[in-house]
Amino acid sequence: MTGFGRTARLAGGARARRLAVPRRWPVRGIDVGWVLLGVWVLIVAMWMRHGGTETLDSPGAVLTAAGQLTGLGAAYLCLVQLVLMGRSPWLDQVFGMDRLAWAHRWLGFAAVWALLAHAVLTVWGYALGEGASLPAEAWTIAATYEGVSLSIVGSLAFVAIGISSVRAMRARLSYEAWFALHLAAYAAIALGFLHQVAVGSDFIDDPLARAFWLALYVLTGILVLVFRFGQPVALNLRHRLRVAKVVREGSGLISIYISGRDLDRLPVLAGQWFVWRFLAGPRWWSGHPFSLSAAPNGQWLRITVKAQGDDTRALQRLSPGTRVWAEGPYGILTETARTRRRVALIAGGIGIAPLRALVEGLPAAPGDLTLLYRARSPRHLVFRAELDALAAERGIRVEYLVGRRGSAEMPEDPLAAPTLRAIVPDLADRDVYLCGPVGLLDRLERTLRDLGVPGRQVHIERFAY
Repeated sequence: MTGFGRTARLAGGARARRLAVPRRWPVRGIDVGWVLLGVWVLIVAMWMRHGGTETLDSPGAVLTAAGQLTGLGAAYLCLVQLVLMGRSPWLDQVFGMDRLAWAHRWLGFAAVWALLAHAVLTVWGYALGEGASLPAEAWTIAATYEGVSLSIVGSLAFVAIGISSVRAMRARLSYEAWFALHLAAYAAIALGFLHQVAVGSDFIDDPLARAFWLALYVLTGILVLVFRFGQPVALNLRHRLRVAKVVREGSGLISIYISGRDLDRLPVLAGQWFVWRFLAGPRWWSGHPFSLSAAPNGQWLRITVKAQGDDTRALQRLSPGTRVWAEGPYGILTETARTRRRVALIAGGIGIAPLRALVEGLPAAPGDLTLLYRARSPRHLVFRAELDALAAERGIRVEYLVGRRGSAEMPEDPLAAPTLRAIVPDLADRDVYLCGPVGLLDRLERTLRDLGVPGRQVHIERFAY
């Protein structure tokens, strides 16, 4: 469902139109937490219902029970993983994709450890119960129980995915190899499901638990299909996006203007981003997250791309008319996060892109918005003419913090607490929107805490710009 709450300011004096805005879902973070906890409590309760705690009369039985619980936990974490990164709009609205990606990463490691613990504890428990050695019992289980070989393959796939997600390994892998490994997670979860069906006590001994687990898998599959695949297909069939023009903003920096059908009905806010695929060249299938660098206006969308790698350098040569595939919009760096009338926006480098859109799109009276734009040199400033024009038109204060720290023109850190307090004395009473390199954002978060800015008033985009 889409509401209509913004008015497009169209060029050439054309009549203004109402623009679509994303739906606000009545979901809070605490609601998601309670649902996840409640499902786990039900899983444990059903395990207890079919005798999970009735035979804890020996060390082997205790280990076997622990193996069952860690196996159930691993299966549940794998399903939660899929939902977290399934691009559900209500999860994005509550947490933002950067926090979802963070949770996905660490829950992924937890799932791998739970899988390993399940294997070790189960074999150890059976070995103690039968008086066999660990290697002999492992071979007996693998050779005797139906579906165990499938689970071994699935577990190895998850271990490989976990290893590929370690930062040092991720830096060595190509995007294609990393992406292919993560696609294997779907197959690994399917193999784990077959293992549960074949030997899982929840499936063999308890019809109610079997129905519950089947419902969990089906619901997860529906969420992934609808939001990961169905929603992008519907968006692109409806709007038929194409590159309208490419404008060079500076050395290695371009803005791509994207046209399409009925863009006034595309629900998106300033500050949000899409995953973009430009259907030209050998890497047409490779998606990149870029924020809008201009507020939506119902006529075109604009992103600004800095050449930082092979893919982004290739985009510098895009031709008008190229078909575009977009997934989104995503991100919570929007007016809906706002809690105060006055706002400070702090950008570093190309992180100015979504903040440039917010400067244009945030409702504000003259004097309500202050933009601090940090850049190493004047040639690294982007959109200066546009920002100056918006400042004059809307009464926005723009401060350009240009120069290298420690240089003659900038002897002090312009983003240190004393400097920020001098530039924006009422910072603690404002919402603060941040976008830029990760190191700069981490430093700014600490500085804002020192300045007494409440965490609920700090809004950050780390995932795309």
